Amino acid sequence: MSGHSKWATIRRKKEKTDAARGKIFTKLIKEITTASKLGGSKEDANPRLKVAIQKGKDANMPLDSINRARLKGAGELPGIVYEDLVYEGYGHGGVAIILESMTDNKVRTVAEVRFAFNKYGGNMGESGSVAWMFHKKGMIVIDSERVDEDQVMEDALEAGAEDMISEDGKFVIYTEFKDYLSVCDILEAKYTFESNELTMVADNDVKVPSNKVEQLMKLIEALEDLDDIDDVYTNADIDEADMDSE
Repeated sequence: MSGHSKWATIRRKKEKTDAARGKIFTKLIKEITTASKLGGSKEDANPRLKVAIQKGKDANMPLDSINRARLKGAGELPGIVYEDLVYEGYGHGGVAIILESMTDNKVRTVAEVRFAFNKYGGNMGESGSVAWMFHKKGMIVIDSERVDEDQVMEDALEAGAEDMISEDGKFVIYTEFKDYLSVCDILEAKYTFESNELTMVADNDVKVPSNKVEQLMKLIEALEDLDDIDDVYTNADIDEADMDSE
């Protein structure tokens, strides 16, 4: 989601845990494998792979599992081949939705995505129908406590960041995709990150009426719960009060 609800949405997603550790590991292995396949197995030259490996380490995934997934993706070990796919559609209130998926069976995945859209009142779109509204960005989150906002802003911009906003007690720093690794490396020497990841940011937000929020959130949660879906992004602008009450 976008607008002032961005951080609330990210926080909600991170607080929502999978039913089992095995499910978390499966998603992380898919991400590492696909990142390695698309951008090579060298972590320092592949921003997506570096983020995926760090997520694996944060989840206490065994290093052997991380390394096997990386080598499989690069074709250095045999294994399941995952496809990196994007699905698009619309939710309640005209909100654009874009889904990032890694799957070994795209027929199954597209059927599950279409079913979720139909069941919860959304509309699955054609390829390109909403993707033009979003751009891949790097996102770094720093707790605002005990750090100076002006100094963080100055350091972030000098490091090559695109923008920084203060939101919900956090400083959220955005970078261009190509600058993500270099900005992370510079800022990591000065600050402790609460999180850092690659994300999709919408150009423009759509204000969601209060009476549409609950329906929209049910659709988003259903899409997030699909095994083959790794990330769900929207251009929804939702008031915090409406999220708290849904």
